[in-house]
Amino acid sequence: MVLVELSKEDYSSALSQFSEVSFTQSLEMAELLRKRGFKVRFMGLKADGAIQVAGLLYSKAMAGGQHMEMNTGPASRDLAYLKAFYQALQAFAKKNGALELIIKPYDTYQEYTSEGEPASQERRDLLVTLTDLGFQHDGLQTGYPGGEPDWLYVKSLEGMTAQNLRKSFSKKGKPLANKAASFGTKLRRLKRSELPIFKEITSSTSERRDYSDKSLDYYEDFYDTFGDNCEFMVAEINFQDYLTNLQNDLGNLGVKLSDLEEKLAANPDSRKYQNMKKEYQAQAETFEKRISEAKKLIAEHGSEDVVMAGSLFVYTAREAIYLFSGSYTEFNKFYAPVALQEHVMLEAIRRGIPTYNFLGIQGVFDGSDGVLRFKQNFNGSIVRKMGTFRYYPRPLKKKAIDSVKKLLGRS
Repeated sequence: MVLVELSKEDYSSALSQFSEVSFTQSLEMAELLRKRGFKVRFMGLKADGAIQVAGLLYSKAMAGGQHMEMNTGPASRDLAYLKAFYQALQAFAKKNGALELIIKPYDTYQEYTSEGEPASQERRDLLVTLTDLGFQHDGLQTGYPGGEPDWLYVKSLEGMTAQNLRKSFSKKGKPLANKAASFGTKLRRLKRSELPIFKEITSSTSERRDYSDKSLDYYEDFYDTFGDNCEFMVAEINFQDYLTNLQNDLGNLGVKLSDLEEKLAANPDSRKYQNMKKEYQAQAETFEKRISEAKKLIAEHGSEDVVMAGSLFVYTAREAIYLFSGSYTEFNKFYAPVALQEHVMLEAIRRGIPTYNFLGIQGVFDGSDGVLRFKQNFNGSIVRKMGTFRYYPRPLKKKAIDSVKKLLGRS
């Protein structure tokens, strides 16, 4: 068994043979990392006449040496080869001046139901493989340690069609999708020149939720690198069109009420017609309320299309990924994020992609995680990854540098 640096072509060929590969191990991500100033290497373990393990290793200079990292990797043909790969990677890191080597494996530690109940056994053997080699484990954590999730919400799209997708949503999710579809929301893929629109959405959301947003030039680099394999989508609404539709719906309802009044006149004791009248009257009140709100929204926003929310989706052969998003809270009642989620699943089905990865949740199941509650509407399941592992090829040097940083107030 030998660790080798692979060409782009050999690396891509190897990944195509593996069943579970994160998009962050892709050639597109390698190119994006290069644009962002990292040195990228395609590492592979060659054994038994084939590449058994492969991963994207990126590095950047840091005080005292190199920071090397493999995020959501490596991918493998057989888990039995992982120990040899990690061991060889340690030697490679030391030889090439790494002060630290960070591994964030994509292998699943445990599976859970949508409600957070364990659905498989823990894979502690995966942790031991790394810790026995001298990697320090940050531990099995909840939340977003280092800004990245270890808990992912996923949905299988196997056997799904455009016609039955919505039926697969949860009991709460189905009516939300129906409501979102009733508002006349328009979904549109942004052009590169329109990325400032997306940046405005994510900036507003990051300020509200207190997390770090990506820069506009990062989004531009992402757009350029991933091309047709990504979509910067926005959900928009035209309040003048919305008002017109409401008025038409109310008019149609008025016709139904008029017909019902005639039936009631002929059958005054009919409980069925009486119940239908109450239902129609309740619907009419709802339409009138929404018409009043629509007129206020037109006064505030005019009759142009208004952006309500945006999301960045990534597509690979194995999964579609929900990467970044944002929304304006004043438009929450239109459920634009629900419409965007349905869009990406429909597009994944169209492309023949079997899995949709909603990405992170906190891993806390006491009802406090609003992100989880939103994703549960789509009736998926949960996987827990292994977390972060750290290896220091020269621990004394690392400790000395950390001490100096602490003295200088830079830690």
